[in-house]
Amino acid sequence: MPVVRDFFAVGGRRLSYLDFGGSGTPLLALHGHYNEASAFAPLAQALAPRWRVIALDQRGHGASDRAESYERDGYVADVAAFHRHLGFGPVAVLGHSLGGVNAYQYAARHADQVCALIVEDIGAIVDSDWSFTTSLPRHAPTRDALASALGAAAPYLECSFRPSEDGWGFSFDIDDTVASQKAVSGDHWKDWVSVGCPTLLIRGTRSDELAAAHAREMIARRAGQARLAELPAGHVVHHDAQVQFAAAVSAFLSEPH
Repeated sequence: MPVVRDFFAVGGRRLSYLDFGGSGTPLLALHGHYNEASAFAPLAQALAPRWRVIALDQRGHGASDRAESYERDGYVADVAAFHRHLGFGPVAVLGHSLGGVNAYQYAARHADQVCALIVEDIGAIVDSDWSFTTSLPRHAPTRDALASALGAAAPYLECSFRPSEDGWGFSFDIDDTVASQKAVSGDHWKDWVSVGCPTLLIRGTRSDELAAAHAREMIARRAGQARLAELPAGHVVHHDAQVQFAAAVSAFLSEPH
């Protein structure tokens, strides 16, 4: 199926999303910092045709407009507006990192709109380190130069590479990202334990973001509702363990919810 990019308006801003198409059951996907909707292309291909992945470019990312604020309530309101725009009833929602917090906060605050939740490598307590963000190059003369400057991190950010008048940079603003990382930091246990739908928490065994002990506590606090899958990956599990990640997501979504 052809991938379709579309837009909708919320609060005077335009947000963009990618609909990976098909007639399958919808799965809304929310990316993490430094990324955008296109990061879910491999997952969408792996889940088709049973699942139709529709991924949002969150505020300040991809083709979506920048915002004046990157606080929690704004992100959650964007997800709600996205869902309303699509016109679906209750859906499954998947989120990575920043998107994972947005996903479980949306599920907690709009319980009747989410039937299943997948959270990828982020905790109920978030302690962001924005030193990597502030070290990012603001621009580079060529795409190859930008990739070279990023080194081993380049494959994780390349979906957000963009040409500009003075070379190459990113589809996100570095200062906005720092503001967003500061705003997502904190204790979100209240939202996590308020989620009422079946939940799969996916953790990378080499993650520097979600510690094993914290992941197990998250499951324990929602005993009978949530379960943990640990895959051989770093923080970006869907990138490092594509096949295993897609299999875990597919198996979870295929269960009756």
